[in-house]
Amino acid sequence: MVGVGREICADGYNNKVITMQIDDLKGRRVLITGASTGIGAALARAFSQQGANVAIHFGKSDAQAKALATEIGASVCIQGDFGKRGEAKRVVTEAAAKLGGLDILINNAGSLVQREPIQTMAADVVDSIMELNVHAVLEGSQAAIPYLSKRPGGVIINVGSIAGNNGGGPGSGIYAGAKAFVHNLTRHLAGELAEAGIRVNCVSPGVIGTPFHTTTPPERMEAMRKTTKLGRIGTAEDCVGVFLFLASNQMSGYITGQNIHVNGGQIMP
Repeated sequence: MVGVGREICADGYNNKVITMQIDDLKGRRVLITGASTGIGAALARAFSQQGANVAIHFGKSDAQAKALATEIGASVCIQGDFGKRGEAKRVVTEAAAKLGGLDILINNAGSLVQREPIQTMAADVVDSIMELNVHAVLEGSQAAIPYLSKRPGGVIINVGSIAGNNGGGPGSGIYAGAKAFVHNLTRHLAGELAEAGIRVNCVSPGVIGTPFHTTTPPERMEAMRKTTKLGRIGTAEDCVGVFLFLASNQMSGYITGQNIHVNGGQIMP
């Protein structure tokens, strides 16, 4: 049974209250990376509402992560700098140990790091972008596979981006390339892990009004808003439903290797 409550804002429908009951998510053990703010925090709230056991990973937002953990009653809250090799593996391993296993991994952590034209971008910045957005996803997935395969029906959901399809906006070329990697890694893992009963899918948000866009100039945000068919910037809550759907074997048990775009019609691949 699915119900959605909405409040209408000046720029359109803005999901404020989402009430959903998906039976097979109750008791599932879920690790959400980058869960202290934005889409990750919205997902932590939503999975908790389903009765899932949620582990929150955060990088630098210590206060926000701990406040969220208190809010949703999450007992597992783990810090980890995914800009460093080995941290994603450690976080997955620690989360699985504290949860008593792992059923769902959501690779949400990611960042532009900084906007800069490719012709002037330093090699260490490129490395930082790739470490956070590519290596951490791969490393975390590798670490999760043994836990997910112990219980048929394990799920990995990667977070891509509209940038992985359209090449990204000004100064985000390397980030766009990293997200394109995630899109294709999803397809490969879906095929490789199918025999183990693990489904792998990707969700690619468009322009979502979260702290991710804190440094995006207002005029750029307005220009992007105008390119959406729905005429508004998305919210973190707009993304929640598709994650719940993909996490549920009851609702999407025959779906794997897919990249679902949540972008208000900005692109229609």
